[in-house]
Amino acid sequence: MIKITKYKTIIVVSLLAVFITGIAQGGSKRRRGTAGAQELLIPVGSGGIALAGANVASISGIESIEWNMGGLCRMNTSGEAMFSHATWLGDIGVNYAAVASKFGRNTIGMSLRSVDFGKIDITTALAPDGTGGTYSPNYVTIGFLFSRTMTDRINFGTAVKMINESVMTVSATGFVIDAGVQYSIRETGLMIGASVRNLGLTMLFNGSDLEEFHAPSSTEPGAPAEPRRIVLQDVDMPTTFELGTTYGPIDLGVAQIKLATSFLNNDYSFDEYRFGAEAKLMDMFYLRGGYVAAFDPEPYGIDNVEDTDDDADDDQWEFGRSEEYIWGPSLGFGLDLTKLTGLGLSIDYAYRSAEFFEGVNWLTLKVSF
Repeated sequence: MIKITKYKTIIVVSLLAVFITGIAQGGSKRRRGTAGAQELLIPVGSGGIALAGANVASISGIESIEWNMGGLCRMNTSGEAMFSHATWLGDIGVNYAAVASKFGRNTIGMSLRSVDFGKIDITTALAPDGTGGTYSPNYVTIGFLFSRTMTDRINFGTAVKMINESVMTVSATGFVIDAGVQYSIRETGLMIGASVRNLGLTMLFNGSDLEEFHAPSSTEPGAPAEPRRIVLQDVDMPTTFELGTTYGPIDLGVAQIKLATSFLNNDYSFDEYRFGAEAKLMDMFYLRGGYVAAFDPEPYGIDNVEDTDDDADDDQWEFGRSEEYIWGPSLGFGLDLTKLTGLGLSIDYAYRSAEFFEGVNWLTLKVSF
């Protein structure tokens, strides 16, 4: 009886947390573009992407680094490595690699993310068609990872990430912390997970390209120019908080089904309600699908009360691709080649549709050792 009461308490507290977070006025689409290090929000890992990120409660192994650090220690082997590539919006390349190893109940690892913008023509006011030179921004994120099996039901993990962004001679460096926890109620097939990502201090760009030379005002023509420096404002990190549940596996004979849902609170954009489902066939083939409903808690701003009719609630929601929220449904598949090859090798693919752009494809290779 004590155990049952304990489980009910955990479930009730989790649901209350979802409700409280959902009504919080932290995020809004009006704040989009005001945070820095936006590359941290580009998802990696085809399995989680195909499920629209809804499996924050059940994701495990090396792929959990970008979704819920609590799942990293739930590897079935002594170590895993992961390599992922995606062509992001506007033909931006995103490359990702990570490796982690278990040491008893602890798991440690490292991750590396790089964003490839390609070569961009240098233009000036006097040469709007280009000077003949090119430049390429350099965005790199390095993560230091730790996860621990606290009990047979609770897993915890955290990561410290260093972000470096450079554009020609201007650069910025920042640090963020990710943390996550997962709780398993095996008797019911239910898992609960919570994850906070990209929590950190502000980041400020600096460099010689911010220096300009101008003749002082009210001086004679030909007066020597004096240095002037463009003063930039520091930017916040794109912090998110996510809370979710997963139920399963549901044994249907030919397949095992997992159902997942989560709520993500984004300080600088829409909040998201995520839904995903995964079918496991022949213990080696996976089919996945996901969908996101976006919600704006402040569609008109707290000081704008002009829209008070019933249509105001409709303007808070975005279902599918639109001008406000470009993302559509996601889908994917995975193939675990361990039984066929004897090697701990798996391949996952994910696709997500987008408004105004071609859909984004992710390909992920995972190796167990």
